Amino acid sequence: MQSVVHRTAPAFVPPTMIGGEIPLIDVADYLAGKPGAAARAAAQLRYAFENVGFYYLAGHGVAQKMIDDTYAAAARFHAQPMEAKLAVKVDEHNIGYMPIATKAPPNAAAQGKKASQNEAYFLRRERDANDPDVLSGRRFHAPNKWPADLPGFRETTLAYIATLEALCQKLVRLYALALDLPESFFDKCFATPHMILRMSRYPQIDGGDESVESLVPHTDSGFMTLLPPNKVQGLSILLPDGRWMEAPGVEDAFVVNGGDILHRWTNERFLSTPHRVRNVSGQIRYAIPFFCDPDHDTTIECLPSCQSLERPAKYPPIKFGDYALWFAAQRYGHMAKVAAPSEAEIAPGERATSRWQG
Repeated sequence: MQSVVHRTAPAFVPPTMIGGEIPLIDVADYLAGKPGAAARAAAQLRYAFENVGFYYLAGHGVAQKMIDDTYAAAARFHAQPMEAKLAVKVDEHNIGYMPIATKAPPNAAAQGKKASQNEAYFLRRERDANDPDVLSGRRFHAPNKWPADLPGFRETTLAYIATLEALCQKLVRLYALALDLPESFFDKCFATPHMILRMSRYPQIDGGDESVESLVPHTDSGFMTLLPPNKVQGLSILLPDGRWMEAPGVEDAFVVNGGDILHRWTNERFLSTPHRVRNVSGQIRYAIPFFCDPDHDTTIECLPSCQSLERPAKYPPIKFGDYALWFAAQRYGHMAKVAAPSEAEIAPGERATSRWQG
């Protein structure tokens, strides 16, 4: 285990606050290698996660055309006939097309909610039939399921995934610095990160029906979620003081949040903030969240900078792959019968099991 790094902290430069609540962090200087930029961005990141759990990411370098093309790809996929989408129906690896559920999964039912009103198509890391993890049948490491008749779709989505993977591998170094760890602390477990691109379609919902959400209140499971700028709003964030905030769109800025594994790994120092989607815009809403997590062999054990005699580790060590399987079984009806670790084995903690009322 690498030790805690003690540095002379630079003067903290408060970030711009979007809506008065959510920090905007510009990483352009950091990505360009400018002296002092990493420390400044890391300090702002620390502030974001200790106070909100969300931030807006500017200066990321992802071309707007690539983002637009990926949104267009999502729309193309969902415009296919249902027969074509069901030809790549979601499986026990949570890869493929997931229709709108007819029965609420456990996390929605526990809140008195109906099933989330969205359909989604999931992609993970591209693998061929000879991949050792494919041959062994390892959970969540299967080949992607590609639509048969969407020219250019595969190339567009894989280019987007590769671009965001490279960005996240740079961003995790800021997370290490923000946690007073060596800059390279997370490099090994993000050398081949576990990635998910979810291409969602949200129909309009009845805003007056409190039992219906486009995506029920929840926290994410992993380390980092990136949502590119969206022309149709609908994301709401549960602020630490208990207020729901409609997250405004910010041109050229991703919305980024941490999940339950980041919360657990940091001994609850960094927040995993509940959020939901309510599409009452009067039009179809598409979303393309990208989830970037450590590889599934990573042991999630309280970080050295996040524990002390006064603040001992709150969680036992666990493999991230085991946590991901438990989480999926709680969130997705098609995963409910898959053999998964029990809640007692996972010891997920209050943040992962609390009921976030709308």
